[in-house]
Amino acid sequence: MKIMVDELYEIYKDKGITKIVGIESRGFIMAAALAVKLGCGVVLARKPGKLPYTTIKESFSKEYGVDTIEMHVDSINENDVVLIHDDLLATGGTAKAAYKLVQHFHPKKTYINFIIEITDEGLHGRDEFDGIELTTLLTI
Repeated sequence: MKIMVDELYEIYKDKGITKIVGIESRGFIMAAALAVKLGCGVVLARKPGKLPYTTIKESFSKEYGVDTIEMHVDSINENDVVLIHDDLLATGGTAKAAYKLVQHFHPKKTYINFIIEITDEGLHGRDEFDGIELTTLLTI
């Protein structure tokens, strides 16, 4: 974990990140660890009904239906520079929903990061984020 946090820190240390959005639930771990090192806040993107305050939500299609994620309505503002983080990029549906949620707040800039990107035939998750700076630590 230390190696991953150190690698992510090197990528984002000069980007002015003020909030890291961790996507339910494995994304919470690295988002929190990296936020400590960067000295920024953490925002949780969670399944419906899990957050204790008023939320906004975004639904997205999955292979077998529709899912939804939520964030607190006051979690990001227009002065924030946001890093969206999750563990795995495959189809990109969950992260795209998180990106749409973040854009409701009109932050200064948004970056996206994954630990692993799967590039098998039929998985084109990166294509969902054309024009957005997206990094991964490992591509398989």
